[in-house]
Amino acid sequence: MSSVRAESRDPALAPADASVPPAAPVPVDASVPTAQKRLSLAWRALAAVEDPEIPALNIVDLGLIRFVRLQCDGTLDVGLSPTYVGCPATEVIRRSVERALSNAGVGAFALTQVLSPAWTSDWMTPDGRRKLESYGIAPPDRPAASMRDVLRNARPVGCPRCRSTDTECISEFGSTPCKALHRCRTCLEPFEYFKCI
Repeated sequence: MSSVRAESRDPALAPADASVPPAAPVPVDASVPTAQKRLSLAWRALAAVEDPEIPALNIVDLGLIRFVRLQCDGTLDVGLSPTYVGCPATEVIRRSVERALSNAGVGAFALTQVLSPAWTSDWMTPDGRRKLESYGIAPPDRPAASMRDVLRNARPVGCPRCRSTDTECISEFGSTPCKALHRCRTCLEPFEYFKCI
């Protein structure tokens, strides 16, 4: 059995006839990503998962990812919240997350459904709000206003096309339950408003 003594000095500076050869680096299995790399890969993969109802947004922009953490047993635990209980996109998003994490090579992972505290539109990122507006959907007020105020036009919703606040709600329901249909009185264009939840 042989042993190598570790030295604190730089082996490159040791004289050529040094009696103790420099220790060889410990081989690292490149196929096993480090904990930090796994977390980084996971976040990158999650940011690539589009919302199936609003493809301009990803689920990180929406604030659906509550946490990504490494468990003691090495499993990557990902907390995922639905926008609201009963959202028809919830299962599609879950399957997309599983596929994205598997394809990213993050190793063993588990998805945890997080229902409490319930998701709120306040968790949407500033970048997500900008993407919504560019896509033609008025982002929710921040902090969340009551829907009753929005419907009564107490807090007018700005038109994502011309930026006018001379708008009206023409239907409490848009193409999905999380959106309302509005019309701009200035440019006369209809648009959807992502409700404050």
